[in-house]
Amino acid sequence: MSQDVLIEVLYGKGAHANPILAVQSIPSDIAGRKLPGQLHSIAQIVGHMNYWMEYELRRIGGEEPKYPEHAAESWLAKSSSRDEWHHVVARFTDLLAKLSALAKSDVKFLNQEVKATHAGHAQTASSELAVLWQMVAHNSYHVGQIVLLRRMMNVWPETAGDTW
Repeated sequence: MSQDVLIEVLYGKGAHANPILAVQSIPSDIAGRKLPGQLHSIAQIVGHMNYWMEYELRRIGGEEPKYPEHAAESWLAKSSSRDEWHHVVARFTDLLAKLSALAKSDVKFLNQEVKATHAGHAQTASSELAVLWQMVAHNSYHVGQIVLLRRMMNVWPETAGDTW
């Protein structure tokens, strides 16, 4: 599959919501609000995506980051202040750009294996391209959660996507 498609899906083309549009312009009090029956706030979800994008970029870069012992380690523990929320969103945008830049790399580079840092890595494809696709799938899943939470709070702009 073309690297162009990877970049398009990373930024929410086709059936995927635009991740930047999904998080931009959300006030910190909305981003930090946890709705009844929901496990995480929007801020926590974006922080979680940042955690894993940073983790995988470090692995692709040849580092061996410690795999978390528990899933909870990859989630923000509390809601963000206004300044923290703006930092989380800026980091999110920056990490997406870094993934996009990697996706534009030479195919020979993208076919290189990424060193496993967890036993679970041995069970999945681990080329740089495969890791990028896994990040796209991970982000798409969580961006869908963000869109749903925004709709539940009536703060999803009608101009943000398909409305049929």
